[in-house]
Amino acid sequence: MELQRVSVIGAGQMGGGIAQVAAQAGYQVVLLDTTEERVQAGLERIGSLLSRSVEKGKLSAEEREAILGRITLTTDLAVAGQDADLVIEAVVEKMEVKAEIFTRLDEYCPSHTILASNTSSLPITEIAAATRRPEQVIGMHFMNPVPVMKLVEVIRGLATSEETFQAVMAAAERMGKTPVEVNDYPGFVSNRILMPMINEAIFAVYEGVATPEAIDQVMKLGMNHPMGPLTLADFIGLDTCLYIMETLYEGFGDSKYRPCPLLRKYVKAGWLGRKSGRGFYSYS
Repeated sequence: MELQRVSVIGAGQMGGGIAQVAAQAGYQVVLLDTTEERVQAGLERIGSLLSRSVEKGKLSAEEREAILGRITLTTDLAVAGQDADLVIEAVVEKMEVKAEIFTRLDEYCPSHTILASNTSSLPITEIAAATRRPEQVIGMHFMNPVPVMKLVEVIRGLATSEETFQAVMAAAERMGKTPVEVNDYPGFVSNRILMPMINEAIFAVYEGVATPEAIDQVMKLGMNHPMGPLTLADFIGLDTCLYIMETLYEGFGDSKYRPCPLLRKYVKAGWLGRKSGRGFYSYS
């Protein structure tokens, strides 16, 4: 199955990045969000990132315009679905929201359309159950920032067909990514390993083992991590970290995945990291 038309649901940082790499790969892209302001902001963000590539000599001005010309904006889910070969959902990490979107996409999309979720931790099998085409539902977990990071976790649900899997692997490669096959378990591979490490770093702050700065220095200088775990948590968003830890804890029922009380406290205080101006560090 050769895919030509890609729709991206959600024009935020992740969805916009996915739309950008899809358009750069030559796909005709429809980018959707709930309001005109949001889709326009998403397109402007893409344009700004492409302009930086032009300034660095990685793209010509003509190539930038051609990429932007392949992106169409809409706020209508029916429009996003009607001609799509592949739909990639990149909205908030809430099962009820994703399930509703997939149910509606199942109605609007042609019978051949593949429905993919960029979820970072939620079960693909459960998302697929909201449709009448579970064999054509799959996970495509891109890393942030999408235009820079090479990895895509490609997650098979219980019913995902081999044809769907191979088509999505090929699409990820066409977008310049390195797809890795993963089975459908809470957190997949990336967050099942990463989030407990971040959570343990938060416990080290909570218990007074060391300051956030010291913990990050240990991991950068001692373990050769490019970014310390608490800086990374602030970058991801502490609310997102908490949500993934809760998904792991619920999915496995193992106390090793319990979220640190300090993480809960920061989220309740509205200290969400970079996006709120304060987390383990201040970004005022």
